[in-house]
Amino acid sequence: MSAPVKIGENTMTGNAKFTIEKLDRQMSLRETVTERLRTSIISGDLVEGELYSAPSLGAAFGVSATPVREAMMDLVREGLVETVKNKGFRITGMTDAELEEIAEIRLLIEPEATKRALAAVPSTSIPELRALADVIVRTAQDKDTDAYLAADREFHSRLLSFAGNKQLVELATSLRLRTRMYGLKTLMDNHQLDGSAQEHHEMIDCVERGDGDGIHELMIRHISHARGIWNTGSPDAEASSLHAQNTQ
Repeated sequence: MSAPVKIGENTMTGNAKFTIEKLDRQMSLRETVTERLRTSIISGDLVEGELYSAPSLGAAFGVSATPVREAMMDLVREGLVETVKNKGFRITGMTDAELEEIAEIRLLIEPEATKRALAAVPSTSIPELRALADVIVRTAQDKDTDAYLAADREFHSRLLSFAGNKQLVELATSLRLRTRMYGLKTLMDNHQLDGSAQEHHEMIDCVERGDGDGIHELMIRHISHARGIWNTGSPDAEASSLHAQNTQ
């Protein structure tokens, strides 16, 4: 992988500065650009409210502006960016109230949907899910933000897929992306994310023993940890209050 390229005011349409690595051209270009941009937004490397142009981002990646524009349109549909005519793309922001609303929706659908999915997970799929959980734990320990977010998204979408409702999987994945884990890098640096990462193995343990109530409870705790990350940079800060609200 090439050395990181630093982008400053002279190459950006706006005042944001960030560090980004040039892409490996052997990878699927559009998907790779999309994933890298998504991760940069979620982790906060691309700043909310700032305006970015496709040519300058393409220069940073070492690719043309075309795959960047295509990737940005995917992220527009995910609600992470918005187009600004003749200027580029602005990173959208989220208020605390909006984050709370998304957390409430996730708590309404994900624990129950995961419990339903548990009953349909074939034994042959457990090794695959366990392998994804291993990746999540390892990448949290290795402080690999890109790989962690990709594995986390794949794990949850794969597990939810056994509920047999494609629209539900797409909705849950979209909500997960929109929440953005603002304190993720800091938590990784301090190894505070390890416990939340390990919960993915606990979910598979529930699947193996057919513990629907256990995975329902665990998903409430897991989402509550994420809410603590957004709000305070601590995975446990909001867990108790959100857990209490959803178990009364």
